[in-house]
Amino acid sequence: MRNQPKPDDRADNVEKLQDMIENTEGNIQKASETMMNVEGEEREAIEAKNQRRENSIAALREEMQDEANARQQGYLDQ
Repeated sequence: MRNQPKPDDRADNVEKLQDMIENTEGNIQKASETMMNVEGEEREAIEAKNQRRENSIAALREEMQDEANARQQGYLDQ
């Protein structure tokens, strides 16, 4: 018996990506609130991490748009 790969199910990718964006935005907000109470290297580390989060959000939005376009073009009909 061989392991078979799972079929590519992209039906809910847009929704999953949206959830990931919202979670990341929430993490940015929480970290920003924490930054108000810290200084120095800890503050710099939080700022750097939030910048990486912003970059991730931009990439997730692009991927979400690609998935939405693929959905409109009928990839689910295959």
